[in-house]
Amino acid sequence: MTTATALRTFQIDKAHSEAVFQVRHLITKVRGRFSEFEGTIQFDESAPERSSVTFTIQTASIDTNQADRDTHLRSDDFFAVERFPSLTFVSTKMTKKGDQAFDVEGDLTIRDVTKRVVLPVTFLGKAQDPWGQERIAFETELTINRKDYGLMWNAALETGGFLVGDDVKINASVQAIAQA
Repeated sequence: MTTATALRTFQIDKAHSEAVFQVRHLITKVRGRFSEFEGTIQFDESAPERSSVTFTIQTASIDTNQADRDTHLRSDDFFAVERFPSLTFVSTKMTKKGDQAFDVEGDLTIRDVTKRVVLPVTFLGKAQDPWGQERIAFETELTINRKDYGLMWNAALETGGFLVGDDVKINASVQAIAQA
């Protein structure tokens, strides 16, 4: 007789999670973050292929620590937050790649453009907090081409090249709390 494994629901704890990015600007890198996001992880530790994740970021919450740049990033030149208030990731497949490593395949949607991506995810473990809540944590890093998602604005430089790089490195570190 086979014992059924437990598929458990976890809600992302925004206070202990982050969604950050970096992109080349002229000759350096600009870093930023999104402060408003939410997500759900359905996780089965003993049968990870049954697991799934949904993650939604509110695009207006972008913060690069520079108000004028953030206003520009919220405009139609970039995220067009009035028309596209969120970006989403919805997993379609999870494959175990090692002891604590997974490839999480899914659909990333930015500005209503959806592309299939594979997130290399590391499971950081599980623990019980001092209040008796079970928590799990994951990290991932992915580089995307912003133009694939309609983020086309740029400015040509007199010396050649462009002001803003096409590749955007995205990092997410999430801690999630078990639900009932």
